[in-house]
Amino acid sequence: MKVLVTGCAGFIGSHICERLLSIGNEVIGIDNFDTFYSKDIKAKNLSHLKSSHFQFFEISILDASELNKIYSPIDAIIHLAANAGVRPSIQNPPQYIDTNITGTYNIVSFAKEKGINKIVFASSSSVYGNTAVAPFVEDANTDAPISPYAFTKKAGELILYNFYHLYNINSVALRFFTVYGPRQRPDLAINKFVSLILDNKPIDIYGDGSFGRDYTFIDDTVDGILGALNYLMKNNNVFEVINLGNSKPVTVVELVAAIEKVLNRKAKINFEKQQPGDVQLTCADIAKAERLLQYKPKTSLNEGLELFYKWKLSN
Repeated sequence: MKVLVTGCAGFIGSHICERLLSIGNEVIGIDNFDTFYSKDIKAKNLSHLKSSHFQFFEISILDASELNKIYSPIDAIIHLAANAGVRPSIQNPPQYIDTNITGTYNIVSFAKEKGINKIVFASSSSVYGNTAVAPFVEDANTDAPISPYAFTKKAGELILYNFYHLYNINSVALRFFTVYGPRQRPDLAINKFVSLILDNKPIDIYGDGSFGRDYTFIDDTVDGILGALNYLMKNNNVFEVINLGNSKPVTVVELVAAIEKVLNRKAKINFEKQQPGDVQLTCADIAKAERLLQYKPKTSLNEGLELFYKWKLSN
């Protein structure tokens, strides 16, 4: 297959491109090197993708005219490009609306114009807000998002459904649950906590540390993305929303203890006021992913932290 991957220089994007190439696919990757974090990090991610079967374009998904310059028969799109992060979205909602809503519309419109009718979309567990009953099932009500990031991801799902309904563009929206592992973004908890402990600096925990997150290792997430891609290629008349999680929530306090064990160091902790936009719990029901995608996460938190720490030391 030839697959277009948006956000190819990011954490998840670089891993999915690497896997696609390793199993014999051709990949066209696009990324705009958004300044949310260092371009050097993204350039290093791209260094793993040196292959004659990989083409890279530095393009923003907001620039429809640049997207239209990509002329090549494409079998499917994996749309990962987005502005990420709950707290930053509260500080700058317009940027998130532009990238995550208008950008997604541009990608799906590009697909329609080029005759591409298979799209895997990166949605988020944040769409569930604080109203869903754990474990979160895909048909739970998602009408109460508590951050701009959450409502832009929900909007992306709705755009996909609309194009499926009107133009029969087949799609799977994957709701990711706190993905971690080598190349994880520097602003995310595990990467941040490990760095602070290694530097003997205090960790800020917002709230009482009882908030739970469903941590999912990157290799398991990539398995799920490939499962969604394979499902789309084998089926027509498809619009599905599917959780990709681990179904084993871990509190912040438990996470810090697990990191301390892996690093063999004690953390210094500051408890701070709870931040707006933070949900209390994420917990995925993955029965649908198991049934449709043959998704079976294999990596325990301790195994994943060991692999992350090994990567951190080498980088």
